[in-house]
Amino acid sequence: MSSNAIPDMLAVARAALERFHDVTVDDDGALTFAHGGVVCALQGLELEEGLPVLNLTCVVAWDLPPESDIPTRVALGAGEGLFGTPRVIRGQAGWDVTLRYAFPAVGLDDKAMGTLLMLVVSSASSMRTELTES
Repeated sequence: MSSNAIPDMLAVARAALERFHDVTVDDDGALTFAHGGVVCALQGLELEEGLPVLNLTCVVAWDLPPESDIPTRVALGAGEGLFGTPRVIRGQAGWDVTLRYAFPAVGLDDKAMGTLLMLVVSSASSMRTELTES
């Protein structure tokens, strides 16, 4: 596997994302962007030698009312999508919800990458809408 696999995957992801979003490249090469009120970060890492992956973390919502049934709603499939694992954390000001998805992306072109990333962030946006509705 090429030592450029992670930078190459991130370059393809950036090209794909820039068709839809303003993308910021952080000092470590991670990409950040927002979709429908959801802040997202895409990082590249090597799980083990020869297995580079992209890890997408979406901050779905934060500081949701602590008395709400957010963990139950997420467990029952709020904003249910095919891609990503939701996580609910009790923060100081209420419930915080994230959605994470890690996938090997070597060889994906920008169209396929864009489709995959938009599926994940659309799920995160749907979850946000469902959880933040009054």
